[in-house]
Amino acid sequence: MHGLIRRARNAVAGWALWQAPAPVRVLVLIACAVAVGTSVGTAFLFPVTGTDFYRFAVLAVCAVVAIELTRHIDRRRVYGHSSSVAYIDTKAVWSFAAVIVLPPVFATLMVVLTYLHSWTRVQHERPGGLVYRWMFSGATVLCGTQAAVAVLALGMHDYPGAPAASGIDGLTDLGIITLAATLRWAINVALIMVAIALSKPNIQARELFSNFGEQMLEAGAMGLGLVAAAIVVANPFVMPGIVIAMVALHRGILVNQYQQASRTDAKTGLSTAGWWHDFAEQALVRARDHGATLGLLIVDLDHFKRLNDTFGHPFGDRVLKAVAEELIAEIRNEDACGRWGGEEFVVVLPDVGDERNLRNVAERIRRRIQSIVVDPPAPLAGAGDSAVTASIGGAIFPSAGMASLDELLLAADTALYAAKNGGRNTVRLSGAQAPAADAEQRALPQQAQPPSPNA
Repeated sequence: MHGLIRRARNAVAGWALWQAPAPVRVLVLIACAVAVGTSVGTAFLFPVTGTDFYRFAVLAVCAVVAIELTRHIDRRRVYGHSSSVAYIDTKAVWSFAAVIVLPPVFATLMVVLTYLHSWTRVQHERPGGLVYRWMFSGATVLCGTQAAVAVLALGMHDYPGAPAASGIDGLTDLGIITLAATLRWAINVALIMVAIALSKPNIQARELFSNFGEQMLEAGAMGLGLVAAAIVVANPFVMPGIVIAMVALHRGILVNQYQQASRTDAKTGLSTAGWWHDFAEQALVRARDHGATLGLLIVDLDHFKRLNDTFGHPFGDRVLKAVAEELIAEIRNEDACGRWGGEEFVVVLPDVGDERNLRNVAERIRRRIQSIVVDPPAPLAGAGDSAVTASIGGAIFPSAGMASLDELLLAADTALYAAKNGGRNTVRLSGAQAPAADAEQRALPQQAQPPSPNA
């Protein structure tokens, strides 16, 4: 008995949840406790009939079949999904249909069934997949489900069951169902976004809401859930049509995810060079049309090849990621930062003001990068200096001889080479004189090496 208890305690102690930040742990445990408590509290509010068992079986079979038919697509979604954005839950079709036409206990069971089956067929195959995240997602849906149950129980004319077929009662039921769906969605998304924000305190709002438009796909899943609820009551033999619609919906989500991935650099999470170039072109057109300014910076890490050669490419990748995080933390929501290639980054700043403001932004970026500390692998800790610095070149529109994006890039690149030749870890702007403070900015041990513009 004692051995069993000890093994259970060791298993619990090994959960990845305990390695998560403390606020995340608290949120996960509270969400799970509320989900269990509210689900138990509503389970026996309404009697269960033989018809309910039959409808639950139809919805459950359709849910399992849909998950099986889309699991290969869903696996790609899970592999390509970023933990920095809210995940689109298409299982809502079946769980929301159950909320409308079945007693709360079956609505709860539908959420548990779909999440458990999806975990066993999709999520657990992901390397490094964390059970507590999947459990938390299920808990947020259960919390939203119980809130939807409360709205439907208080407002629908014949709950649980299909909405009224026509007249004022039908319109009223449709409004109540819409309110319940909105509340269920809002609770789920809000809790997920709070968890992301707590796990990544430095995340910017625009990254948190980067796929918010895709939530319309989940609204579509809710709409299909309403249709499924009506069909399972009126003619269950038509339910395969909902399954087919689910397969099509999944493919649409996957295409959208591939489009998003094509715009994002895998190592840094910044924009790719191509997408950044398109954004900068559009920003330049707007600046020209409205008589506004636009700043452009090229950031190049100093001696990055030496860091890679000394400490290994995994260390170099961590440096690139750390630099990207500092760039994102510094720029505004209306700015855009991309990885230009190798160890070079580009930043476009609409409405930057004047050259002085552009230099101030560049200096803040330079100081942020200079403050980065990335610990090298333990066996190579004494192999050399692991300090990270960057040289920055910039240009501003409008300026003489710079009317196109390519001309701005060329001017910023020329300024970058001047910064490299001037000793590195410094800022140069196109056409501007080097400030006297540059000598102090370069006062780091690693800068004592002979400068090489190509390093």
